[in-house]
Amino acid sequence: MKKRNKKNFGIAIGLLVTFVVWTIAICYLDVQTIGPKGSSVGFATLNGFFHNLTGVHMQIYTITDWLGLVPLCFVLGFALLGLIQLVKRRSLFKVDYSILVLGGFYIIVMAAYVFFEIFVINYRPVLIEGCLEASYPSSTTMLVMCVMPTAVMQLNERIGKKRLRKMIACILSIFTVFMVVGRFLSGVHWMTDIIGGALLSAGLVMLYVSVSSQICD
Repeated sequence: MKKRNKKNFGIAIGLLVTFVVWTIAICYLDVQTIGPKGSSVGFATLNGFFHNLTGVHMQIYTITDWLGLVPLCFVLGFALLGLIQLVKRRSLFKVDYSILVLGGFYIIVMAAYVFFEIFVINYRPVLIEGCLEASYPSSTTMLVMCVMPTAVMQLNERIGKKRLRKMIACILSIFTVFMVVGRFLSGVHWMTDIIGGALLSAGLVMLYVSVSSQICD
């Protein structure tokens, strides 16, 4: 493994371990029933303070919810690219390695989402259509922060014009920041949900970078 890959892998493991420690802390530190229907949440004092500070803005929630389709379109687009290559080249092993690694990355992200839907850490600070919904880690934060950076990496490999690459990277970066900040300001997640989503996403993306560089270079 190249020195740079080792560093990226080390960063990935560090971020994922931090996420695990953060998750455990949420389960045990300052747990209070401050959520709707008497639901409990860790770091209650901190979470309660920021939730009262931002309030609830369902318009922002709705906007960010619909814009969550954008990263899903990128996922479908790269999946379609892989399928086209598979059909044309008639072998899975002839599909671009970077696309195969990306597909594996998407599977891991989806598995993480399903895991936290089954094993609920805490619920949202507001009811959605009268129901409690799992809130940790923020799935929208995780989706955007996992898909958009890896999309930029893929597009950088496939777009020849440097100026166009920079413009697309800038637009997708602004979109990512808007979505994460919007999700926080909407008040439909506790602050710790956003931080957890960011930590998990950063760790998974760095793992993708490490594996992709090792396999595809």
